[in-house]
Parts: sequence; C-alpha cells; structure tokens
Amino acid sequence: MEITPPAPYACDPGKSRGRYYAEPDSATRSCFQRDRDRIIHSAAFRRLEYKTQVFVNHEGDHYRTRLTHSLEVAQIARSIARYLGLNEDLAEALALAHDLGHPPFGHAGEDALAELMEPYGGFDHNAQSLSVITRLESRYPEFEGLNLTWETLEGIVKHNGPLVVHGDGEELPREIRQYNDIYDLELGTYASAEAQAAALADDIAYNNHDIDDGLRANLFAIEDLYELELVGDIFASVRDEYPDISRSRTIHEAVRRLIGEMVTDCLTDSQQRLKEASPSSVEELRALKLPMITFSERMRDIDKTLKSFLFDHMYRHYKMNRMTSKAHRVVRDLFTVLLAEPQSLPNGWHRKLGAPGSAQTAQVISDYIAGMTDRFALDEYAKLIDVQARTS
Repeated sequence: MEITPPAPYACDPGKSRGRYYAEPDSATRSCFQRDRDRIIHSAAFRRLEYKTQVFVNHEGDHYRTRLTHSLEVAQIARSIARYLGLNEDLAEALALAHDLGHPPFGHAGEDALAELMEPYGGFDHNAQSLSVITRLESRYPEFEGLNLTWETLEGIVKHNGPLVVHGDGEELPREIRQYNDIYDLELGTYASAEAQAAALADDIAYNNHDIDDGLRANLFAIEDLYELELVGDIFASVRDEYPDISRSRTIHEAVRRLIGEMVTDCLTDSQQRLKEASPSSVEELRALKLPMITFSERMRDIDKTLKSFLFDHMYRHYKMNRMTSKAHRVVRDLFTVLLAEPQSLPNGWHRKLGAPGSAQTAQVISDYIAGMTDRFALDEYAKLIDVQARTS
C-alpha cells in the first residue's frame, strides 16, 4: 500500500486552536509533538507500567499492562494515520493518553470506583483522563496539568464519539461538564480523524492482546477459537502452514495476522468513506453525522462476535472472577476507610479536602485511588487495613 500525502481534513499543527494557557511555540517541535512528549514524561504515564488491563500485576510478567497496551495502540494508530494522510503525532499523542485515567485492577477497579462514587457524581475513566491532564499532573510552574492543545483534549474526551448534550448537560460526567464550561470542546460533534484512528486502534489492540493473554493463561484453547469467523480461519491456517512450531509461536503468528487483517479492513473502509464524504477540512469532518475511521460492516460483526467470546470465555472465567472480587474489595475498603478518615491521606492531598463526607472529599479520595498502581493499592491496603502491617 502507498502512503497517502497529507489530507485536507488532517489536523494541521500550524492551525491548532492552541492551549488554554498561551505558550510560545517550540523552535524544534510541533504543538502535537510537544503534547506527545508531555504525556510520555508525565507521572501518570509512568504509572501505567504497573496498572493492568485484565490480570492483576502480580499474576505474571508477560501479560499486558496499561503501558504496553498504550504503546501497541500508538503503533497501530500511527500506521493508520500515515496511510490515510493524517497527523501521526496527534494520533500518537491521543493513543498514549487514552488510558491515563484508568484506576488500578483494570475494569474491576473502575467498576468499583464508579459504584462508590455514584452518590458523589460518579466515576468515568475518560473524564478521569481529562482530570489527569488538566489538574492532577503538577509539573509546570505556571499552570496545573499538562496544558495540552485543544485538539488533544478534544480527542481524549471524545474517545468513544460525540457526547451529545441534552438540555443543560447534567448527564455528562461532572469533570467533563465543568471543564467544558470554561473551555468549549464542542462535545456534540465527532472528534478529528486522528482521534477516531486512535480509538479504532485501541479496539484492535485490545481484542488481539486479550486473545494472546487469554491463551497464554490457559483460560481457553486455540481450538475454542475455531468457531469464530476470520479468527478461527487464521489460527487454522497458521497450524496448517506451520504444523511443527510451538504453541506460543502459533499464537503470536495468528495474532499478528489478525491485527493485519483488521488494520487493512479499517484502511480500506475508511478510505472509501472519506472519498464519498469528501470533507475539505477537519471542521467539515467533525460536522459529519458518522465516523470516518471505521471497520467494514463485516469486520464490525466479527469484532462484536469476538468481544462476546472473550466476555464468556475470559472476563467471566472463574479465575478472573476471583481477581475481580479481590480488586473490588481492595478498592471498596480503601475508599471507605479514607472517606471516614481523610486525615490518613498523604499530606499533599490534605489541602484539597472539603468537609468530612462531602462530594469534594470523595472526589479527592477517588483521584488518589484512581492514580494508584496495582501494587501501590495493595501496599496501601495492607498499611490501612492490616493492623499488623507497617504504616510507612
């Protein structure tokens, strides 16, 4: 496939809407390159190394973490952006930032925090990502957060598409609603093509590495995949072509091919959609009523079937249920103890507290827990809950 030259609907760093706090341009990097670099150098990004997707950190060294997942998403997003003539740096920045708001213990930790925060405004990992990059990262002397460009903020908030606002927008996550009041991210439209590419790359990477991790953890067998369209065909063809290679090599080769098939399908379908819609600018692309970077209908069906298989065979496996139960318990107990005894928070968090039991105090505790790695959460659990454990 040939690489497409810059498209008229690609985000041009020279035409960026800028940053909330004005800063001089860099002499050596575009604004989107600076966004990417600020994300990589953030504390939240480093912590992704010890935040897991499905398996808890101590379950094994070879399972994906939020960090390795983010790197895989970035690689796929750049490939899609390069072929379609989009801005690779923006696509990469969005891919690297999309999981910054995830709490420890994967989906189990998020579900627990969402349940605990329901009386106080709820918890949403996309909204938490916005909080991380706009207020929780404290690195620069002139502002809180990372002061990223409007285009990067928009792409992070609209990771799953438009956030359609009805009435006064009360149904939106509180953090997004409050931030949008001071810096309009145009929540009712689709995000840039670069953001759409990063979101689809997330889907491709997530499903494929869950197949890989699930097989390596023996949660299901290769033979179980044969019933799935395309997935089963690829695994069967690898076994037919290489009958004597090891199981691990079979898995790697099949997953590699499946990623390739999904990326190729995305490129083919997206190119056709873009040709038909023919947007002449990024503003025209945002105003379209449908996303432009997508799978074909056939691949969407395959993707849906694969997600269903993984839900039944992996996410609801009894081993996963045990990890989920432990994760819920750790997050719930940490939240309950800290809400009742907020003075147990580290000193740097005290100045942010509100009245005991208030929504403000609950939000501070939620921010504290959401920023934890798996192992730090377990350490804090031992210090706060286990009366025989050391407190420091």
